[in-house]
Amino acid sequence: MIQAQNIEFMLSAASPKQYPVPDRPEIALAGRSNVGKSSFINTMTNHKKIARISSKPGKTQQLNYYNLDNSLYLVDVPGYGYAKVSKTERSRWQKQLADYFVQRENLEAVFLLVDFRHRPSKDDINMKDFLDQCQVPYFIIATKADKVKKNQWQNHLQAIKEDLDLVTEDQILPYSSANREGRDEAWEVINALLDGDYDE
Repeated sequence: MIQAQNIEFMLSAASPKQYPVPDRPEIALAGRSNVGKSSFINTMTNHKKIARISSKPGKTQQLNYYNLDNSLYLVDVPGYGYAKVSKTERSRWQKQLADYFVQRENLEAVFLLVDFRHRPSKDDINMKDFLDQCQVPYFIIATKADKVKKNQWQNHLQAIKEDLDLVTEDQILPYSSANREGRDEAWEVINALLDGDYDE
């Protein structure tokens, strides 16, 4: 069982030749540039600054590897939706992610982070469809849950389920980096994935 007692930023990789040796499972984090991936990493690992939170959305342009307990890699992939970059650069990112999702042999799953306050964006839907095409297991993390009143959660869960064409709302976990809502449940999902007990 992973407990994330020790975490370190390992490296930023711009190409497959820079990826670390695939000697342990890894879980990738995908989502819009301002969805809260860095905050998710920080709260999941009880570190305030292990993942840098940029004031400029879209700054992450490489795959950032975090080593947890020497047993798991969390991989922060380039965000989408807000980055002000050229079409050529965006195309390069897309190819890099496609190659990574399809070819990375130790990739156990992708956590797709969406903003719980809003319906999934077109980019969110495209990413989910892409993961389906790549046949990569995924789980939806609905961030910023503290910004949504509890009596509205069911409506928001239903909207995400419908827009992403999910089988069940059990594939969605409301999560808040502000009050740590959903943190324990996220670790349960990770450990279930690593134990082979997660049934998408």
